[in-house]
Amino acid sequence: MKDALRERERWSSRAGFLVATLGCAVGVGNIWRFAYVAGENGGGAFLLVYVACVVLLGIPVMLAEFSLGGRARADVLAAFGVRGPWRVAGALALSAAFLILSYYAVVAGWAAKYLADYASGSLERAAQEDFALRFSAFVSSPAGPIAWQAIFLAATAALVAAGVQRGIERASRLLMPLLGAIVLLLAGYGLSLPDASRGLAFLFAPDWAALARPQLYLAAIGQAFFSLGVGMGVLLTYASYAAERERLGGAAVAIAAGDTLFALAAGVAIFPAVFAFGLDPAQGPALAFVTLPQLFALMPGGGWLGLAFFLLLTGAALTSAVSLIEVPVAWLMRRFSLSRLAATLWTALAAFAAGIPSALSPAVLESVDRLTAELLLPLASIALLAYAGWALPSAVSLAGARLRSPRLARAWLIAVRYVAPAALAALLASSAFA
Repeated sequence: MKDALRERERWSSRAGFLVATLGCAVGVGNIWRFAYVAGENGGGAFLLVYVACVVLLGIPVMLAEFSLGGRARADVLAAFGVRGPWRVAGALALSAAFLILSYYAVVAGWAAKYLADYASGSLERAAQEDFALRFSAFVSSPAGPIAWQAIFLAATAALVAAGVQRGIERASRLLMPLLGAIVLLLAGYGLSLPDASRGLAFLFAPDWAALARPQLYLAAIGQAFFSLGVGMGVLLTYASYAAERERLGGAAVAIAAGDTLFALAAGVAIFPAVFAFGLDPAQGPALAFVTLPQLFALMPGGGWLGLAFFLLLTGAALTSAVSLIEVPVAWLMRRFSLSRLAATLWTALAAFAAGIPSALSPAVLESVDRLTAELLLPLASIALLAYAGWALPSAVSLAGARLRSPRLARAWLIAVRYVAPAALAALLASSAFA
């Protein structure tokens, strides 16, 4: 056992752990998904509930995953024991990561296709009224979405096959500063537009009447879990590569804050521009691929803005997809004694096959997205919390969380045992009757 622990890959430093884990959290969920879910649920009211969900639910569950990964130093199934009923928690998380990867690569493929089109100038030359038709024609043709899904998965697999430090960490160190600079540049441009205040009011001024809609709470909880990456074993797996003395509580807060700020910056980049040009923010999943290209066509220098936006979207998708694929890769390496390269290839091929229905039908993709965000992730998180809060002795859980303040430690244990499971159970019950 000691030899296995010694041979396990590690992050090169605390900074490497933080930037890689932030990369796993920051992704398509912060840009594509956050923008359209906020647009569909009233903007400011949704944002208020979303931030509350991140603080009250997301951070405690993140820390629970971190604590289990740091304690076990193993993949998501082994962290819950090689045998016994608690392995279902690991199986749920593993299934969630794989299922999300399968359709996530499809959306990322769309983004990569649009990036290539802006780079070639073909989207910049397109007529404004053709964008909806263009997107519909692309997603309804079988060859295009499947080909771009395969290209994106190949790029993801290449990074993961290179290893924790040389692949995942190195890519995160390169991409995260670039993505941060692009989103700030786009946000600054959005704020400079005439009538940008309407977009800011939509995003930051709550419509209090919207708080009476139960669907808003479902959407906010689902988005918080999806964006932070909790419930899918990613955080557990990444923490298993961290140093034994890593301050996990501080890492959870820092990553949740960075992830939320990134989503807000993306909202500031998108909504002022949408309102400035009289477009509809409640466009659903088509917001990034129909509304925003329309928007870029109306703007001076819109071709460069489109290129920057889809570079941002594709790069963010890549850092998150890398973390998703790492969950089954780590399990396959241990369970079947596979090399990292073989485990990565098998996972990428399986995810490609599982994602083909989503590539062929946007309706299937949206259904799988809602299934994972509103059912599978809450179930996996409840199982994880039950294990961390009740199955393990309190002293073991608290030691794993590595919180220096006794008050914070007690508050975290209460959140893990009662607050977060209750909220997640309410989400599941509401989803059942929605």
